[in-house]
Amino acid sequence: MALKERIGTVVSDKMDKTVVVAVINRYPHPTYKKIVSRTTRYKAHDPDNTCVLGDRVKIRETRPLSAHKRWAIEEIINKKNQTEEVKK
Repeated sequence: MALKERIGTVVSDKMDKTVVVAVINRYPHPTYKKIVSRTTRYKAHDPDNTCVLGDRVKIRETRPLSAHKRWAIEEIINKKNQTEEVKK
């Protein structure tokens, strides 16, 4: 059985060893054929706390790690631009 994989953006990194990843699914509406976007938020395991807000990541399905956490960070595709953090 192949494990599911998703690509999304980190929208919260405030928890310890956990990030929230928003995945946008786009599909045509069955009747009107207009492209509809649906956002799903997954809690993913980040054991080293390496992900920050705005990172583009790939997550994979895993065994239940807590009450709501069933995904783990597989790789960080794009890191958030470091100069944006310094502006503040």
